[in-house]
Amino acid sequence: MNLNGVLAIYKFEMSRTRRTLMQSIASPVLSTSLYFIVFGTAIGSRMGAIDGVSYGAFIIPGLLMLSLLSESISNASFGIFFPKFSGTIYEVLSAPVSPFEIVAGYVGAAATKSLIIGILILLTARLFVDYQIEHPVWMLGFLLLTALTFSMFGFIIGIWADDFQKLQVIPLMVITPLTFLGGAFYSINMLPEPWQSLTLFNPVVYLISGFRWAFYGISDVNVAVSLGMTFLFLLICLTIVWWIFRTGYRIRH
Repeated sequence: MNLNGVLAIYKFEMSRTRRTLMQSIASPVLSTSLYFIVFGTAIGSRMGAIDGVSYGAFIIPGLLMLSLLSESISNASFGIFFPKFSGTIYEVLSAPVSPFEIVAGYVGAAATKSLIIGILILLTARLFVDYQIEHPVWMLGFLLLTALTFSMFGFIIGIWADDFQKLQVIPLMVITPLTFLGGAFYSINMLPEPWQSLTLFNPVVYLISGFRWAFYGISDVNVAVSLGMTFLFLLICLTIVWWIFRTGYRIRH
């Protein structure tokens, strides 16, 4: 494995983050802090507990997942799209690095940025809401797995997109609505039928439910199912990436 090649791509992407700290790191943390102020402190103080957890603490996993999904996709998609847009992707493809090493560099950098943002959001939440993490190892595991999976998904979007507008279509029109409707601000058990059953077709439900279990030991669906669905989506993304490099879809053409 060409570790120098992977590190070169990784360091290049991380250096871009350092040059745009306000946009890459500060902006998503500030946006999520506003959610904590409005929903956690202002509205949450007037609402009752959900499954024994205060409303302000209950929404922390959902808000963290909202930022994690959007930032993972955004970082990875832009990271691979810009070389395509500028034409420098051919330099990467002609370098002595394999497709696996290219993906490892771009996806690894995007996942690292998302993890940094996630940890900063957790620390910031302490300023507004008191919360406990019941299963810290599982919480970090879900955090890492989600960041990797959706960074891989963002990489696929970056390959598929042929203009800047398409980069934003799926994150804004698909992922954000699914997150809001996936139990980020409520338990799906609060929904009447048939909406409760229909919500189970939303894949983000399983991510938020598993993540919330890691915090408070409560979940809308079985944690094993949540973990299995996350691994399944990662496997689907890996398969698509393999097909992209095998066929050269929108890379070599």
